[in-house]
Amino acid sequence: MFATIEISRPELLPAGVSMVTVKSEALNRRADVSVYVPPGNEGRAMPQVVLLHGVYGSHWAWLFKGAAHQVLTRLMQEEGLPPMALVMPSDGLWGDGSGYLKHRDADYSRWIVEEVPQVGEWVCPQVAGQPVFLAGLSMGGYGTLRLGALHAQRFAGLSAHSSVTDGEDLKRFLLKRSGEMDLVEQDPLDAFSCLQNHAENLPPLRLDCGLEDELLEANRRLHARLLEAGIPHDYAEFPGGHTWEYWETHLADALRFFASILETQSAVTP
Repeated sequence: MFATIEISRPELLPAGVSMVTVKSEALNRRADVSVYVPPGNEGRAMPQVVLLHGVYGSHWAWLFKGAAHQVLTRLMQEEGLPPMALVMPSDGLWGDGSGYLKHRDADYSRWIVEEVPQVGEWVCPQVAGQPVFLAGLSMGGYGTLRLGALHAQRFAGLSAHSSVTDGEDLKRFLLKRSGEMDLVEQDPLDAFSCLQNHAENLPPLRLDCGLEDELLEANRRLHARLLEAGIPHDYAEFPGGHTWEYWETHLADALRFFASILETQSAVTP
């Protein structure tokens, strides 16, 4: 699977959390992934939810800034959500953010789409053959929309929070010292075009954004274009800005959305 794998000692981290470093073929270097498997569910089949961070972040951001493991645990205890493995990769750590795009020197999209779910399976074998969901915030929302459209067959559902919607918006968040991305992308850089080009195969999709978020208008435009194109999706706006308080709160909406997809799939499976 991977040429080298290093994994943390379980007694040194919160229960159920693992931190993994692998040698990525897509990136041609080491890369990091954090994984949370709800304790007490060993051997039970469960889906994996890949969570993508934003600019300046890394694999630990969803855990230790967004409390993702605590959000999932609370929903399981209070609302009866099924267990899910949370798989939280770094974006590959180019500059201030790789955009989850294909650069000339490293394929940050392939890292997410192909290799990260393999890390999830290595840490938590019971996710093998189960649905894979994709969610992210800001730059990670951009990655969710583009990669979820371009590789729709790999994902059972998509949830994008406070999303960057195109390459120009992404540049606004990158500091000048990051330099220019040397891209070899063959697909559009704007999320809408990717979604439109693959509209017939898209998995269930939801988007949300805060009313005080600087990306609100971009998300409203994307929502309007999706409506005009007849592309099914859920869209919501909530109080809040481009903050971890907002994302921690509304990760719960993404997990509920994924649980509803699982319930629907279960209902139609004989």
